[in-house]
Amino acid sequence: MTGRNLLAALSIKYKGNFELMLKAIKAKETFTDAQIEDYLKQIKSKFVTILDDDYPEVLKRVYMPPLVLYYYGDISLLNSKNNLVAVIGSRNNSLYGEKATKLFTKALVDNKRIIIAGLARGIDSIAHRTCIENNGKTVAVLGSGIDCPYPLQNKKLYEVIKKNHLLISEYPGNMEPTKETFPMRNRIVASLADKILVTEAYANSGTCITVMYGLTLGKDILAVPNEIFKESATNKIIQDGGFLVETVDDVIFLTEKKN
Repeated sequence: MTGRNLLAALSIKYKGNFELMLKAIKAKETFTDAQIEDYLKQIKSKFVTILDDDYPEVLKRVYMPPLVLYYYGDISLLNSKNNLVAVIGSRNNSLYGEKATKLFTKALVDNKRIIIAGLARGIDSIAHRTCIENNGKTVAVLGSGIDCPYPLQNKKLYEVIKKNHLLISEYPGNMEPTKETFPMRNRIVASLADKILVTEAYANSGTCITVMYGLTLGKDILAVPNEIFKESATNKIIQDGGFLVETVDDVIFLTEKKN
């Protein structure tokens, strides 16, 4: 029984819940070889554990680092030499938010940036689709099990990313998302991204959680300003020290990877 297989078994048993898995590890919970095999048979995707050499180093520094990461696609997209930019925002985007997201995502792709987002409806979906339409590479981080497309309206997008890009989750199989799993998903997005671009967001949204994690990890936060007559989290981000993004040149300069 290897350490990675034990972690995978714990992940299946406790549905990727970090706290329950850690509690089981501290209690020195064990399985028979037959039980381990039964758990591993339930895994359809590939997976990497925190014990593996190819586990993303940046994730080890995040709050409650995922002990197991399930994935489909090209895991090398998470290589530290790549330049990953999170493009995130409101699920209920405006036309302004859509236009800004398409403009800046295309510019990022044209300049060899890899786009990472959470496959949520709204800004995330627009960023993923714009990236794909412009022949870029994108990473989708799920708040559901790796085999559970969510939201269902993004099933086709899920399949395209699964086949040609990278789809990841700390949750196994067909596990449905919960109100707790989305903020946990956001910490992974913030951790893996070199920079975070918010194209449209409102107060108390999940986007603000991603920004908070990003700031904790020392990531640069970029924000597109919104009009003063609308409540806007992006304007508050800029007011609090985030980088103002108005032009394509702004977004390219501010997302240059600093070595």
